[in-house]
Amino acid sequence: MDELPEFQKNVLEVLRQPLEDREITISRVNGSLTFPSNFMLITALNPCPCGHYPDSNRCHCSEESIKRYLGRISGPLLDRIDLHVEAAAVKYENLNDSRKGDTSAVIRERVILALKRQQARYKNEGIHFNSQLSASQIEKYCVIDENGKKLLKAAFDKLNLSARSYHRILKICRTIADLAGSEDIKVNHITEAIQYRSLDRKYWD
Repeated sequence: MDELPEFQKNVLEVLRQPLEDREITISRVNGSLTFPSNFMLITALNPCPCGHYPDSNRCHCSEESIKRYLGRISGPLLDRIDLHVEAAAVKYENLNDSRKGDTSAVIRERVILALKRQQARYKNEGIHFNSQLSASQIEKYCVIDENGKKLLKAAFDKLNLSARSYHRILKICRTIADLAGSEDIKVNHITEAIQYRSLDRKYWD
């Protein structure tokens, strides 16, 4: 879904149930039916109506117009989106950067190995992926040490995260660890996962 705030708010709010429960219930006069609805939602949006915030040289949107624009997306809906990634403007000097990152083939192999780890871990749980973990399964498979707990507590208090966001952070931590080939969730995995939950507090405070 591109330009997410341009959709009607009532349409966006309908997404909350299928994102949470992976099923959707349709009610009519003669009754209601529930259907499976397990899907991946990928969205994009601008930080303001003109798209240039926080560049004060190009963005002239008022604070009120930005709040009204972003207010079309509710906090509860954002809580149900696992990753929030900000795409910052590319600087000119970076366009000619000769450094090369990992190739798609290398990344693909890393993802395949992570998926195999998850499938082996959950072979007796009736699930296949970290995203499917229930609250009790998160407690079992997303174990963190005392330093990690302190870091998460600080983030929880500072960012005013919801319980739902907290559980999603732990599932993302588990995935980051799997991609790194680590059975244990480490502090750097937690730090990275927290970065992916900052958008709702950066703009929706």
